[in-house]
Amino acid sequence: MIPWLHDWIKDAFGFDVRLLRYITSRAGVACIFAFALSLFIGPRVIRRLISMKIGQPVRSAEEVHKLAELHGAKAGTPTMGGVMIVFTVLISVVMFADLTNPLVWTVLFVFLGMGLVGIIDDYWKVAKGDSSGISAYKKMIFQVVVALSAGLFLYLHPSTSGYIRELHLPFHKGPVVEDMGWLCLPFFVLVIVGCSNAVNLTDGLDGLAIGCSVTVALAYAAFCYLVGNQQLGEKYLLIPHSPFAGELSIVCLALVGAGLGFLWFNCHPAKVFMGDTGSLALGGAFAALAICSKHEAVLVIVGGVFVMEAASVILQVASFKLRGGKRIFLMSPIHHHFELKGWHESQVIVRFWMLSLLCALFGLATLKLR
Repeated sequence: MIPWLHDWIKDAFGFDVRLLRYITSRAGVACIFAFALSLFIGPRVIRRLISMKIGQPVRSAEEVHKLAELHGAKAGTPTMGGVMIVFTVLISVVMFADLTNPLVWTVLFVFLGMGLVGIIDDYWKVAKGDSSGISAYKKMIFQVVVALSAGLFLYLHPSTSGYIRELHLPFHKGPVVEDMGWLCLPFFVLVIVGCSNAVNLTDGLDGLAIGCSVTVALAYAAFCYLVGNQQLGEKYLLIPHSPFAGELSIVCLALVGAGLGFLWFNCHPAKVFMGDTGSLALGGAFAALAICSKHEAVLVIVGGVFVMEAASVILQVASFKLRGGKRIFLMSPIHHHFELKGWHESQVIVRFWMLSLLCALFGLATLKLR
């Protein structure tokens, strides 16, 4: 809307309001607007979720007795609060971003698509009264459909087709593979589905997932801006360039503002949980941003906490099946392991935030280490 307003003022009155044109100014205002909007709608959304009796089921004592003791008081806390994040980001992007940009539409599609999958899963959890939700198979099918649809759009769109097929790795100048061909599609599906589920696994403690998400969004705001700036990105830092990528920094900072606004209500003790609605949407958005900025591999570094959480689950399951019921961790995901080791919930959260910030800084350092 703002880019359209800039063009209208210029055509109608003959003067250029540069503040409305710069990506940096629009991104900053989008962040502030998303934060303010979150604070405004937050109490209303929470009251509505409570009135609808959309409460979070907690794992039963039969599953993990100690965890049930630690988290038993959280039973009934309203979930599906991720609708706040989805709504505020959507409004902010519509207002401040260039909606003719194909990369913006791609990220929004994945963000909203994964959010819809999360809404279905959260509603099903509430309807059944337990924490299982829809089956893993059905959830995976929905996620693959969203990811493949976004990949096909980028693959077939004439303005993104060539750029999107390149494969770039950190610490390496230029593309490692100049044209992945159709193989980029399963690669995109793997990145999007993997990242969305990794963020989903991280969402187990008050403020943990959203705090880590803010640092990832900040890092990708820098990546996207530099990829869109040919002088700084391609010529100075030797990273890939797309004239459409800079606009994605507005999406990233809208995510930061919405994330901070949600954290206002989600910090310990949480008044609302994001649920799969928020975690799947955020994970999908980060994966789409990584793909559109051609920094997919760096996502493993920047989202190191998410990777650690997902890896802990994979290792735990593999150990249990291959070693006759033996476990590596007291419980997975790994944040629960540290809880059962005696760390207070707040200690786990803040220390994981620290790790996430360090991972984001290390990911940004790869821009120069080539």
